[in-house]
Amino acid sequence: MIKYSDLNDAQKEAVIDEHPHIRIIAGAGSGKTRVLTMRIAYLIEQKGVNPYHILAITFTNKAAKEMKSRIMDMLEESGTGVHISTIHSLCMRILSEDIGALGYPRNFTVVDQNDQHAILKEAYKELGLEKKEYPYGAMLDYIANNKYMDLSYEKALELAYGEERILNKAKVYKYYDERLKKMYGLDFDDLILFTTRLFRLNPVIQEKWARKFHYIHVDEFQDIDKEQYRLIRQLASVHDNVYVVGDPDQTIYTWRGADVNIIVNFDKDFPDTKTIVLNENYRSTNNILSGANSVIRNNKARVDKDLFSNKGDGDKIIHKTLKSENGEANYVANKIEDLHSEGYPYHDIAVLYRSNYLSREVEKVLLENRIPYVIYGGLRFYERMEVKDILCYLRMITRGDDLAFVRIINTPKRGIGQKTLDNILEIARDRDMTMYEVIKEGLYPKNKDVFSAFVKMVEKWRSHAGQIELEELLQEVLDDSGYRTMLEKENETERLENVKSLLDDITEYQETYPESTLDDYLQMISLYTDRASEDGGEAVNLLTIHSAKGLEFEVVFVIGLSEGIFPSERTLAEGQKGLEEERRLAYVAYTRAKSRLYLTESNSFSYVIQSSKLPSRFIKEIDPKCIDHVDEVPQMKKSAIFDIDIMPMERKKEVPSSPYRNGDIVEHKIFGEGVVIRNDNGVLSIAFSHPHGIKKILASHPSIRKKKKDELN
Repeated sequence: MIKYSDLNDAQKEAVIDEHPHIRIIAGAGSGKTRVLTMRIAYLIEQKGVNPYHILAITFTNKAAKEMKSRIMDMLEESGTGVHISTIHSLCMRILSEDIGALGYPRNFTVVDQNDQHAILKEAYKELGLEKKEYPYGAMLDYIANNKYMDLSYEKALELAYGEERILNKAKVYKYYDERLKKMYGLDFDDLILFTTRLFRLNPVIQEKWARKFHYIHVDEFQDIDKEQYRLIRQLASVHDNVYVVGDPDQTIYTWRGADVNIIVNFDKDFPDTKTIVLNENYRSTNNILSGANSVIRNNKARVDKDLFSNKGDGDKIIHKTLKSENGEANYVANKIEDLHSEGYPYHDIAVLYRSNYLSREVEKVLLENRIPYVIYGGLRFYERMEVKDILCYLRMITRGDDLAFVRIINTPKRGIGQKTLDNILEIARDRDMTMYEVIKEGLYPKNKDVFSAFVKMVEKWRSHAGQIELEELLQEVLDDSGYRTMLEKENETERLENVKSLLDDITEYQETYPESTLDDYLQMISLYTDRASEDGGEAVNLLTIHSAKGLEFEVVFVIGLSEGIFPSERTLAEGQKGLEEERRLAYVAYTRAKSRLYLTESNSFSYVIQSSKLPSRFIKEIDPKCIDHVDEVPQMKKSAIFDIDIMPMERKKEVPSSPYRNGDIVEHKIFGEGVVIRNDNGVLSIAFSHPHGIKKILASHPSIRKKKKDELN
C-alpha cells in the first residue's frame, strides 16, 4: 500500500500526475528513487496498469535491484512483472529475441572487459604493438568513438592519413571488429547500437516492443547520450508515455557522451510536457545547500530550482587557503582527527578531488599520521603505472637494480623482447652482475646500438646527479627517455598529470630537505609504498568527484580548489560548455556533504598547470552569508617513524667552466627568465621569479640558454 503521507506536495504531484510526458527535475538528496518507485506502484495499484506493460530504465544494476525491492515491499506479489533494468540489460533481452533479423544467432556472445582485453592482446601481438604505448582503456575509447560516429574501420584507416599512431589504432580497430564478427560477439556499446539499428531497419520489430511497453520511466535522465535517447523514443513510438527523472545540474559525464541538452530540451521534443521540480533536500543543511545553489545559478544550461532543507542552517562552509600542498594536506588531516575525536567515524568522512593526481599529498600525510584511508575505485598514487615507471627510471640512476631495469628498458618501446631479457638475466646470474652491468660492459652481443644509447643516457643522468636540482634531473629523465613524449602522443592526460604531480612531489621534498640526494628521496618514497593502510573496514574515503556521484557523507573535504585545477585548464579551453560542466561537478561535490563542508586550496606553484595557483571561482561564487574564510594554521607534526636522516650531498665533481657570468640573463624552458648569481665550476645558481627561487642547473644543460642583448629590451 502506498503511504502518501510520506510524500511532500511536489513528490505527491510527481507520483499521481497523469500527463503523458512528465519531466521530474530532482535535486540532490530530494528522494527521487522513492518518487519513481511510488509512481510505478501507483500505476499498478490505483490505475490498474498491468505490470508487464511498465518499463523502468536505470543506470546501475544496484539501482535496479533497489527499485524492485521497494516495489515488492509496497505491492508484494502484485508488483511482479515490471521490467526494471539497466539499458544494456534491456537491449540484451530485445536482441536475444530478434537479433536474427541482423544475421546474428540468438545465442550471440556478449564480451566483457576481460574478453576485450584478450582480443586487444591478440591484436597487439599480431601487429607488433605494446600495451604501454597503446593502453587498453584508450584503445577501447577510440574504438567506441568510431562506432558511435558510425565510422567503419575502412573509414578510420582512410582518416589516419598515414600518421603511424592513428594508423596503428585503426588497424587494431579492424582486428577487433573482425574478431567480434567471427565469434558473433557484441560489446556493451554494440548492445545499444545494434538495438537501435535493429529497430531502424525493421519497423515491425520496433512496433512489437513499443506496443509491449505502455509506460516508460527513465532514471538519471541527465546522463543519457544521443543513442540511448534514440532508443527511448523508438520504444515510446506507440503509446507515447514517457516519464523521466534527473537533474541537469548533475550532468557530469559529458566525456562519456551524456548530453545535458537532452533533459533541458525535453519539453521542446514533447511540447505537452509537465515539469515538476523536487527541491526539498533530505540530506544536507541549508548553509551547504545555499552555497551549492549560489554556484550553480551561474550556469545557463539548466532548469531553475533552489534546494532547501528542514535540517536547519547548520555549520557554515569552511574555506581555507594554505601556502603549500603539504600544508593543505596537513590541515585536512588535522581536521579529520578533530572530527574523529568529536565522534565522527572515519567512514563518514570523505576527501574529494577533481583529478586522481591530487590524492598524492593527502595520502602521504594520512599515512604519516596513521589515519586509515581507502582510495574509492582507484589506485594509490605511488602504485599508479606511470609513477612506478618514473621511479624505476630514477632507481637506474642510484642503483640500477634488475627489477627497475626490466620495467623500463622497453618503456617507451625500444624493440627489446622477453627472450632478450631472459638471455641477459642468464648472463647476469652466471657472472654475479646486474642486468644493467651486462649491457654496460657489452657482454650481450645483440641490440648493441639500442643498449649503447640506453647506457649513455643513464650514465649522463648519473654524472648530473648531485650536481643539479632533483626536479631538474627528473626533467632530464622525462625528456631523454621519451616517456613524456610517449604520453603526450597518446594524449594520456591523466597519466601526464600524475607525472607532473611527481615533479611537484620531488620539488617539495628538496625544498623541505635542501641537502637531500636522489637516494634519500627514493628511500622516503619506499616508506609510503611499503606501508599499507590499517583500515580494518573503518577508513576515510578518498575519491574523485565523478566517483562520488550518488554517494553522501557527513563530512566532505573538497581539495585542490584552484583555477586551472578545478575548474581544470582542459575543460576551460572548451569555453562556456566546459566551464558549465566543471561548475556542475562542483555542485555535485558540495551536495555530497550532509553536515559539514570544507573547501581547501594552496597558493604554491604547480607543475600540472605550470604556474602559481589562485583560488577557484567556485569558491568566489558561494554566497558570503554561508561561508567562512579562515586563516592559516600550523602544519601537523609528522610522525617520528617518517622522519628521515638526510645525508650531506656528495662533493660536486669538477666540470669544465662555462661562458656564463654573474648577472647574465638566461631563459629556462620551465622556470622562465632568471639571473645568474653564481657559477661554481659549470654549475649555475640562477635566481628565478616567484615561486621558483634559486635553482642550481648545469651550464651545459639544453633547457637553458643565455639571452642575447637584443632580447633584453
